Amino acid sequence: MSWDVLLLRLPDDVTSMEEIPADYTPDPLGHLHDVLSTVAQAVPDVDLSDPTWGELLGPTWSMELNIGAEDPVDSIMLHMRGSGDDVLTPVLRLADALRCKALDCAGGDLITPGRTSGWHAFQQFRDRVAGTSQ
Repeated sequence: MSWDVLLLRLPDDVTSMEEIPADYTPDPLGHLHDVLSTVAQAVPDVDLSDPTWGELLGPTWSMELNIGAEDPVDSIMLHMRGSGDDVLTPVLRLADALRCKALDCAGGDLITPGRTSGWHAFQQFRDRVAGTSQ
């Protein structure tokens, strides 16, 4: 089970999933080679040995980066597991470097500095479903 965050270009005035126009087509993040280079610069510890499916490990969490093989890259899906609010640092760093927004797929809200409620809600849900606590 993972907490999923979508990195994509959205209009400046969009603050949640509900505000995205039904006919909206996001601008691409860039050509695959450029996106991979930007990702590697933004989070130097990322493992891009499989450039379509990167991996980043933190002290208490892991992140998979579903980049895909399409060129240009329209979006990147991040799949996070574990715990610790420091996972939000690379999420925001990637969004900033790629000049896009980070959309919490579960809650439908944009992720911004200091806004950890989606990550916390995911961990509470996961722990309740799994019958564990971390």
